[in-house]
Amino acid sequence: MSSSCTGDAMTHSRIPSPTRFRRADEGVALVEFALLLPMLLLLFAVTIEAARMVRSYQAVSSGVRDAARYLARVAPADICDTGGSLAGYEDALTEIVSRSYDSDDDGQTSSVVTAGVTVTSVVPDYSCITAPTGSTYRRNPFAVASVTATVDFTFPFAPLFAFGGGGALEPVTATIADEQRIFGI
Repeated sequence: MSSSCTGDAMTHSRIPSPTRFRRADEGVALVEFALLLPMLLLLFAVTIEAARMVRSYQAVSSGVRDAARYLARVAPADICDTGGSLAGYEDALTEIVSRSYDSDDDGQTSSVVTAGVTVTSVVPDYSCITAPTGSTYRRNPFAVASVTATVDFTFPFAPLFAFGGGGALEPVTATIADEQRIFGI
């Protein structure tokens, strides 16, 4: 017996007819996924970067508030009467601000969240405020300490944003300040 390759075997060849090709749906899900993947990655990157930046900003803001409270306790209460400078406190204040975003509640370094956060400067200052006439403040004028930190935020996912059609994200510089009345030592 011999078998023949002509006949039915040739009509069911691997080359689909145009009608069968239009009806074929193998691989459609893969093509749809490939089309949506860049948008999904961009959405994921935006979400992660926004959450990371808000958390880092809040941590640095908390550190600046703690530094201002510290300065209000250790600066001399009579600084308005005697004059003076708060420049000697810069290192301690920088340490307080840096510690606030560099570690989590357990004191462990959380570098994934704070990657790209750099405190470039912490500047202490004070102002003397004259109390209104008839007020019962212990000191007149009284001193108010201010701590101002300049922070740079960079974006680890910046190449994904450039891929999404926009330009590469530039680092963001924020100035965070807080004031506290000096009670002094």
